[in-house]
Amino acid sequence: MTQAGWREDVLGAPFERLELPLGEDAEGPVVATLVRRRRSPTDLLLHAHGPLHGVDVLYVHGWSDYFFQVELAERLEALGARFHALDLRKYGRSLRPRQTPGFVDDLSVYDEDIAAALDAISAEHRGGPRRRLVPMGHSTGGLTLSLWAARHPDLVDGLLLNSPWLEFQANAVGRALVAPVIKLGARRNPLAPLPAVDPGFYTRSVSASGEGSWTYEQQWRPDRGFPLHPGWLAAVFDGQATVEAGLGLEVPALVMLSDKSMLQPRWDDGMTHADVALNVDVVAHRALSLGSEVTVRRLHGALHDVVLSAPEVRAHAYDAITRWATTLRP
Repeated sequence: MTQAGWREDVLGAPFERLELPLGEDAEGPVVATLVRRRRSPTDLLLHAHGPLHGVDVLYVHGWSDYFFQVELAERLEALGARFHALDLRKYGRSLRPRQTPGFVDDLSVYDEDIAAALDAISAEHRGGPRRRLVPMGHSTGGLTLSLWAARHPDLVDGLLLNSPWLEFQANAVGRALVAPVIKLGARRNPLAPLPAVDPGFYTRSVSASGEGSWTYEQQWRPDRGFPLHPGWLAAVFDGQATVEAGLGLEVPALVMLSDKSMLQPRWDDGMTHADVALNVDVVAHRALSLGSEVTVRRLHGALHDVVLSAPEVRAHAYDAITRWATTLRP
C-alpha cells in the first residue's frame, strides 16, 4: 500500500514519487521530487544477501536531465540496495512554470534537496538498524554529490560516480582562463543567456528517435539541453576548483567513464560508443583529487551516461559496481 504523500510516478508502477517542499525563491515555490521503486516481499527475500544489502543508494541526475533509468534501479536493488532517485529543484518532475530550468548560483543550495530526501528515506526505516548511504551521481550530479559528501563525511559510506563533471573539458588551465569572464558576467547578470554550445549529439546517441535506444519526457530532457546562464556556470567552476584542491574523502569511490571522448563539431557514427560531453581523460585524472580510495573504471564504448550505453557496456558497468561494492565497510 502506498504511504501518505507517495503517488504513482510517470514511469508507472512500481515506481512512486514524493514531492519535497523547499520553500520559495525569487521564482516562486520550490520543490524537489524523490522517486522510489516499490518492492514486494518476494523482492526483499530474493535480494537479502546481495553485496549492497543494508545500503541506501540516492541517485542524482546531471544537467538538463531527470531520473528515468529504470534498469539502473532494478539492477542496484538486485544487488540488495534500496534505491531512490532525486529530481533536484527546477529539473524534471520538480520543474514548475516560469522557473529557470536547472538554475542555481551555488551548488551547495542542493544540500536542502538532499537533506529533505534523506529525511524521507530515513522515515521508511525508522526504528530499524543503521543503513549505509552511497550517493550516486551522473555528470553535474556527480560533481554536486562529491562536494556534498565532502561537507557531510559522517553521512557517507561510499560514492558512485557515473561520468562526473569534475573538471572543465579544456582542463584546469582552460577553466582558470574562462572562469574570470564567466564570474564577471554572473555578477552583472547571472541569468543572462549564454551562446548555445550543445549540438544535440548526446541526445542523438541516446534517444530512440536517433541512434540510441531510450525514450523519455523530452520537455525534461531537451535535445540541445537547457539554456546556459553565467550564474550557473560560475557555480560549476567554483565546484570544480574545490575538487581540484582536494576533497579528502576517506570512503571508497567508484568513478565510471568511457574509454574515449569525441568532442567535435560534426556528427560521427563513433559517437554512439563515446562520451560526447566530457573530456574523459581530464576527468579520470581529476578523480584522483576526490580522496584516498578512488577506483577509476574505463569502459570501452561507453556513452556519457554509462548506464544508457549498449547492453554489453552496461553489463560491464554493473559488474564493476558489484565488485566495488565488496570494498564498502560493513
